[in-house]
Amino acid sequence: MAKPNYSYEKRQRELAKKKKKEEKAARKAHGKADGAGPDAEDAAAEGDATAETAAEISAGEAVGVGSPAQAAPAPPAA
Repeated sequence: MAKPNYSYEKRQRELAKKKKKEEKAARKAHGKADGAGPDAEDAAAEGDATAETAAEISAGEAVGVGSPAQAAPAPPAA
C-alpha cells in the first residue's frame, strides 16, 4: 500500500489559500477603483450609525447619565 505524501497535500492547500487571498485582494482593489458599490453604501451607513452612537454616549457622559453620583443621592447636610 502506498503511503500518503503529506508534504505535497500541504503544498497544494497552501497554494489554494494563496490563490484565494490574491483573488480577494483583486476584488477589493477592483471595488475601490469602481467607487461606491451597494456594499460600500451599507458600510458607510453603519459607520454613520456608529459615529452617532459614540456621540450620544459622550454627550450622556458629559451630562452625567448613568454616573454613580446620580444613582446615589448625597446625604443631607446636618
